[in-house]
Amino acid sequence: MKPIETDRLILRNFRGEDAGGLLAYLESPVASCFLSLTLRDMEAAMAEADRRGADDTQIAVCLRNSGQLIGDLFAHPEEDTVSVGWNFNPAFSRQGYAFEAVHALFADLFGVRGIRRLYAFVEDHNLPSQKLCERLGMRQEGLFLDFVSFRNDDAGQPIYENTMQYALLRREWDDLCR
Repeated sequence: MKPIETDRLILRNFRGEDAGGLLAYLESPVASCFLSLTLRDMEAAMAEADRRGADDTQIAVCLRNSGQLIGDLFAHPEEDTVSVGWNFNPAFSRQGYAFEAVHALFADLFGVRGIRRLYAFVEDHNLPSQKLCERLGMRQEGLFLDFVSFRNDDAGQPIYENTMQYALLRREWDDLCR
């Protein structure tokens, strides 16, 4: 992918040197939807950074001044629609980085790539991601009850989570950016 730069960030393909940054927030993921991505050690993190580096849909979010990895985005295309998501190192929360990164990605997807529609799934207990969606102008389209399970209870039974779907159309984005 062609890198996207903002005032404080660079969005780019993953590189091998991102392994330490990935391990920092995937050793113990905060959001349950990322539990399956848990990394056990630096060797696993290096393999994951290499795997992501070969995939343009996986986007590293790095500090512009140091190059340090602070999170990641994904943008999975489905014809003229794209499924988007984000995961950030909690050590960098509450500084506006997620909004800055996702806003830049949306601008690229709508303005450069001509995407018609974006959507994101967010668990109903993930209030920071819900607020981010709303701040970006996304609207809630639905609530899926007992939609998906990311873990099991002590008896081995799936714990199902409710999931919200947020979406944004290009014309809505254009109205927001006027």
